[in-house]
Amino acid sequence: MHINSYEEKVKPELFKWQQSMQKRPNFIDRTSKKVQDKINNIIPDKVHQAITATIKQMIRAVLTGAEFTTSSPASRDSLQDIELAVSKKIAFYKNAGAAEGGIAGAGGFWLALADFPILIGIKIKLLFEIAALYGRPVNDYRERLFILHIFQLTFSSQKERQQIFTRMINWQAKSRDLPDDIHQFDWKTFQQEYRDYIDLAKMAQLIPGIGAAVGVIANYRLLSQLGKNAMNAYRMRWFEDRMLENGERAPLSLPR
Repeated sequence: MHINSYEEKVKPELFKWQQSMQKRPNFIDRTSKKVQDKINNIIPDKVHQAITATIKQMIRAVLTGAEFTTSSPASRDSLQDIELAVSKKIAFYKNAGAAEGGIAGAGGFWLALADFPILIGIKIKLLFEIAALYGRPVNDYRERLFILHIFQLTFSSQKERQQIFTRMINWQAKSRDLPDDIHQFDWKTFQQEYRDYIDLAKMAQLIPGIGAAVGVIANYRLLSQLGKNAMNAYRMRWFEDRMLENGERAPLSLPR
């Protein structure tokens, strides 16, 4: 398939995704906080503290580039070729995450708890791999910030998701205004926002009797959603770059 025909093919998917990111919170979105509170009440305070500490350490590692290495950015000649490779990468990580989640869930409370940092690492590693396949230089901390935006976009309430998505539009232009020193970035606020909406489904993995089933299904679903959001986020940047190359101003959203 010619590159232009493939790009035309994926545009409707991108439009639909953009609309879903900008829609107003519905009844389910508004009531999900109540579900979160009930699940949180089951989990001991020490567990919550451990989870928060894990997130904090992981965010710092991503921002500084520590512990996460990936291959050099790929050439970006064909969006179709890129997304074929990206789809294979997502499938691999979904299966790996599901297998890990099932083992952790069946291993009891403490092994299930250990699954949290492991799964966060799997998620971040997948995003780094996807970014490189789309030709983005992940050694640039601005690109790592974009990765964290995708991460947060996936695991936030719809209200928060709207704000995050707005920050991601026209990223090339907006990233120029970011501080040159990575340590000036407010990573503490970032991790706190994520902590407020941490994988609700994963909390249930800590409940005895259902951990294994939850581990398999939740990990697979979470990684699938993360991969979908990542693909569309980089598709958006792909089309924005195309417009900039043609001397056009990248719009807030692609024309419908």
